[in-house]
Amino acid sequence: MQIELNGKPHPLPDGATLEQLIAGLSLAGKAVAVAVNRQVVPGARWPSHALAEADKVDVVRAIGGG
Repeated sequence: MQIELNGKPHPLPDGATLEQLIAGLSLAGKAVAVAVNRQVVPGARWPSHALAEADKVDVVRAIGGG
């Protein structure tokens, strides 16, 4: 299946979850926020949130600075 990740096409296996996507991006355990189709999905729901064809996913990583 194909999703849109941060505005660009991104292939994923059918039935992939947000948790699998984040792990595949090497962002597991990092401070990130995720929205699917403009709705924020809390981290506790990532393991059970299955992605669907053409979902629009935005992943934002928090970076500290001064």
